[in-house]
Amino acid sequence: MRERGSVRVLDSGEGCPELPLVETGGIARAVVWPGVGAEMRSMHRIELAPGGRTRPQSHAMEAVYFVVSGAASVSGTDPGPAQPLVTGSMVHVGPNTAYVFEAGADGALILGGPCPADPALYRALAEK
Repeated sequence: MRERGSVRVLDSGEGCPELPLVETGGIARAVVWPGVGAEMRSMHRIELAPGGRTRPQSHAMEAVYFVVSGAASVSGTDPGPAQPLVTGSMVHVGPNTAYVFEAGADGALILGGPCPADPALYRALAEK
């Protein structure tokens, strides 16, 4: 663990471990997570190609996401309309709510994750 009060600048690129969050057309990487010493926060970089889609997710805690570029939609796994997202959109997902992101025609870059971090997301990394 990092010493309390420390400040770190983290790379959000290819050096970050891949997470199995994308179902098709893209990649997700852990940027801020327990593996870098974060105890109460997670931040994932989700890059979706045109039409790319995440796997359904649900966490015991809330999650927040920001659409950095492109367009996408977010929907729950229950019946209901998908909600459109554009560059600059913020998404808040309540605890124990299932959700899926799907990119639009130009793809999307989305940053965010559950808070506090969901240990289930990192089990595959610990097994490597």
